[in-house]
Amino acid sequence: MSTKPFQFKQFKVHQDRCAMKIGTDSVILGAHTSLKRKPKSVLDIGAGTGILSLMLAQRCDSDIIDAVEIDDNAFEQCTNNFEDSPWNDRLFCYHTSLEDFTAEVSDSYDLIITNPPYYSEDYKSANPQRDLARFQDALPFANLLECVSKLLHKTGIFSIIIPFEEEDELKRLALNYGLFANDILRIKGHASALLKRSIIEFSFVKSNCNLNTLVIEKKRHQYTADYIKLTKKFYLKL
Repeated sequence: MSTKPFQFKQFKVHQDRCAMKIGTDSVILGAHTSLKRKPKSVLDIGAGTGILSLMLAQRCDSDIIDAVEIDDNAFEQCTNNFEDSPWNDRLFCYHTSLEDFTAEVSDSYDLIITNPPYYSEDYKSANPQRDLARFQDALPFANLLECVSKLLHKTGIFSIIIPFEEEDELKRLALNYGLFANDILRIKGHASALLKRSIIEFSFVKSNCNLNTLVIEKKRHQYTADYIKLTKKFYLKL
């Protein structure tokens, strides 16, 4: 496995100690999440390499960008990636569980973002660290939403990426915590492919939900204009 960092236009990310490597899901989430409310405080749940926090640091001038990561190796790598970035004075990673973090923190956040563990299949791999990062039983949606409802400012936004087939269930659960889906971006690999992911933005304010679809490729390694427009500020070759 290569130990070289993943190089973006304005920062680099080491990922050799993290179970989950940088993927399209995180890049789309980090690039798409709305900053229209000009958040002054951001929380990244399950930070991993720290990619989402770093992307948001590039995109906005939030005074506080906090991250939470429970895995030892991922926490250390995330912290190092933060320290090596141009925004190290605004980035901080807490080594703790989300539940403990929620119990200890009194402040609220204007924006909360997460690419959570979501594989709910019965299958488990031979890599416990990867399982922790990827399986929903490590952080069930109900637990996640409960914590978010306590940490999110009353005018804040919660942004999450999940498998498309989990969309209705997550929206249903969110209602139990007073969270409403305001914006949904559905993602597919190419025009004729099945929908694969959904990015949902929730808030405590009920409104008409904006619904859009993003197609990533026209054909293999030929990206659509929408995908290029969304990610070109980050990827070196776009």
